[in-house]
Amino acid sequence: MVCGRLTRRSMALITVLFLGIPLSGHAETARWNVDPEHSTIEFRVSHMVISKTTGRFMDYTGFIEMDADAGTVKTIEATIKAASVNTNHEKRDAHLRNPDFFDVEKHPAITYRMKSAKKAGDGYTAVGDLTVRGVTKEITLTGNFNGATKDPWGNQRAGFTGEGKVNRKDYGMVWNKTLDSGGLVVGDEVFIKLDIECIKEKS
Repeated sequence: MVCGRLTRRSMALITVLFLGIPLSGHAETARWNVDPEHSTIEFRVSHMVISKTTGRFMDYTGFIEMDADAGTVKTIEATIKAASVNTNHEKRDAHLRNPDFFDVEKHPAITYRMKSAKKAGDGYTAVGDLTVRGVTKEITLTGNFNGATKDPWGNQRAGFTGEGKVNRKDYGMVWNKTLDSGGLVVGDEVFIKLDIECIKEKS
């Protein structure tokens, strides 16, 4: 007769069904370093109400600690050199580097550190701290883990996509000008788009 007492195996099965935690005893959490040559950190912001300006950061490092087989992420950290901002317009980029915006002389680094991540539908939601101009604010990113594969040179690679948005004024970037029509030259909301490829660190 089955009693109310559950075996360890039964408890494990319940954990899998309700929490999505894998049963495999071969789970491996490893460090995967961002490959900047195959990654993009991009932002978009409204310009004069009628269009969007797109920019990228060209110089950054980062890593993800995860179990690729289980699709579970433990840590995400990144450091971006603010002076590497590039909108394909030298005068605008120089303005973005000055104290009106990133103030790169005083605040050379933009950093991100994940605090938590969870499954959300077919993708993931990650909550972390984004620090810009010495100001740290919580940001939510939504995205997908696109899987892992081995490249022709024997490296294990993994891919991620992510999106989020921030208000630039939260980080002290308040510069603007009013148009004759009443609109503003630069929008407040900045949309972030990430395409990240990582290489598994070899032990």
